[in-house]
Amino acid sequence: MARKIPPLNPLHVFEVASRLCNFTSAAEELNVTQSAVSRQIATLEGYLGTQLFHRQKKGIALTAAGEAYRDEIGRAFGIIAAATANVLQEKRLEPLRVRVYNTFASQWLIPRLPTFQEMYPEILVRMNTTVAPVDFNQDDVDIAIQFGAGHWAGQEQRLLMSDVIQPVCSPTLRDIPAGVDDLVRHRLLHARYRRSDWVEWLAGIDRSDLWSEGMEFSSSLLSYQAAQEGIGIAMGQINLLKRELHTRRLITLFEPLERSFGYYVVWPKSRALPQKARRFLAWLEEEARSA
Repeated sequence: MARKIPPLNPLHVFEVASRLCNFTSAAEELNVTQSAVSRQIATLEGYLGTQLFHRQKKGIALTAAGEAYRDEIGRAFGIIAAATANVLQEKRLEPLRVRVYNTFASQWLIPRLPTFQEMYPEILVRMNTTVAPVDFNQDDVDIAIQFGAGHWAGQEQRLLMSDVIQPVCSPTLRDIPAGVDDLVRHRLLHARYRRSDWVEWLAGIDRSDLWSEGMEFSSSLLSYQAAQEGIGIAMGQINLLKRELHTRRLITLFEPLERSFGYYVVWPKSRALPQKARRFLAWLEEEARSA
């Protein structure tokens, strides 16, 4: 047998009005007019076939039936309010799940994160680092920082920074090249997932003949560390190496090349960006502008 439940909106209005015992105060709490409260109460009384309030010149008073109904309904709404508060609290405590590349995280994001945590101490950032493209249908991710040309189907995107590459080495490197021809005397350092960097930079100066196999590392981060140790010359992502260049752990050689790629913040078009992610996005953009 189906349970008989009155219309929920009039029921909610009754709970507020009976708790405050004042239609005007109930209207203020519900952000509606007093006449709207009166109509909802009348709808509920019509459904129940009984009077819930005495309308008096000096105000309203619950009938005996109204008092009994308030006591039962009040407990039910109290349970609903508590359950809702628990869900909202759990939602607030959920971490912001961010997908990012290891090198970008280490060189750019993590050094800046204390600023974000100071601004939003209530937002817990859970960072996942991988070079695999994000799949928002499969991955447990709210927002991601991806590298590419800015064409991802089904994703919103904001450019954080362009990809500017330039050879870098340690200032203590023996026989620092004075000209590009001197590169033949040095080991070129390659990152596995950015092996085209040296190819494109050399092509940009019309010296593809200077390319060599050199030494490969599993990440750009390791190639930069090798360059700092004087093992060879790495192709640096200049926007990610500002600390190393400022402290002269690395120095630049020759001319930079700006590629038609960049680091983008992306998120799925299919779902609204959570408030914590919107705050993170705004902070990322501000940091990138001021970098």
